[in-house]
Amino acid sequence: MRPIKERVLVVGAGPVGLVAACCLAKEGIPVTIVETSPDLPRDLRASTFHPPTLDMLDRFGVSEKLVERGLVCPTWQFRDRKEGVIATFDLGVLKGETNHPYRLQCEQWKLSEEMRRIIDADDLIELVYGARAVDVSQDDDSVTLTVEDADGVRSELTARYLIAADGARSVIRKSLDIAFDGLTIPEIFLSMSTPFRFDEAISDLAPIAYLTDPSEWAVLLRTPSLWRVLLPTDPNQTDEQIKDPAVMESRLQALCPKAGPYEISHATAYRVHQRVAATYVAGRIFLAGDAAHLNNPLGGMGMNGGIHDAVNLCEKLAQVWNGSAPIELIDRYNRQRRKVAIETVQEQSLRNRRMMAENDPAARAAYHDELRRVVENPATHKTYLMRSSMIQSLRDLEQVA
Repeated sequence: MRPIKERVLVVGAGPVGLVAACCLAKEGIPVTIVETSPDLPRDLRASTFHPPTLDMLDRFGVSEKLVERGLVCPTWQFRDRKEGVIATFDLGVLKGETNHPYRLQCEQWKLSEEMRRIIDADDLIELVYGARAVDVSQDDDSVTLTVEDADGVRSELTARYLIAADGARSVIRKSLDIAFDGLTIPEIFLSMSTPFRFDEAISDLAPIAYLTDPSEWAVLLRTPSLWRVLLPTDPNQTDEQIKDPAVMESRLQALCPKAGPYEISHATAYRVHQRVAATYVAGRIFLAGDAAHLNNPLGGMGMNGGIHDAVNLCEKLAQVWNGSAPIELIDRYNRQRRKVAIETVQEQSLRNRRMMAENDPAARAAYHDELRRVVENPATHKTYLMRSSMIQSLRDLEQVA
């Protein structure tokens, strides 16, 4: 029998995999990260960091660096495309509950960049590039991962445990035949990035704004260098039709008319899924991040939830590794994080979408009145922010046995 290498394998070098590796190394546990691409993707995917995520990243000294490279957003709001501001939420009311009473807008690749700097300086972490995971197996003592290089040559890596942070199309989840049930949002989401200053053109616009409308809701997100615009789109259209420059220009002008054409720095159209894996734990193999759950981006909970997965899992795995807890402790990770994904993240992101797209006038008015009442009352204002900022869900986990 081949000797088992005393380490944890992490499949995927996105934010979730990198945070998991650093958490384990901080506990003295050797880690090997397996990643297909040697390049750090600099796309404009997730950009919102919630307060408790920044609290978690403080342990690596990363949060302050992200703040330097990002945009601190002390408020966010719901608006109506015709009526204007409905409710503005002030994250300052969370002072005392978190070290970071604000949302931070900072592209996720900047987090990956900072984490890789830490990894490069840590002898306990090995990063293997150009290795595509193709299969996984396990026995009572170990996990064996089969990888393939760019030339199609296969090899095997062994470890005590494996964390699958390999994204929505997770090879590991599929190899284990773990169900990934849920739904696909009917509309396609179109995301456009532009240097146009919406905050100078739209009165009282917060850096993060959710715009309700019966015919076309919208989201406006400011990053350090650009504004991102998210719009729902007819799924029967082709990618070319959706991203036709004249069509995108028309939609932006309808949102905020201006003299001259918009400069669009980047545009992407994608389908959105709401799915949760049937289990996050299969023996010595554990799912985290998009490999375990997917949700729509309305609320900015995807990347944040994945980082919360990684920290929760690695705190428990460290106890198991060091012999202070049995492996059954990891089952609590499954119970805790699946509960959050189903009852908090999925529920809230779906509610946000329903509210923004509501086309019944009476129902829309009721939603708006409810939001106004929430922000007018200090107690309900704080309660709402505790939930939407993902602080409450983390505290509720302690009640999950």
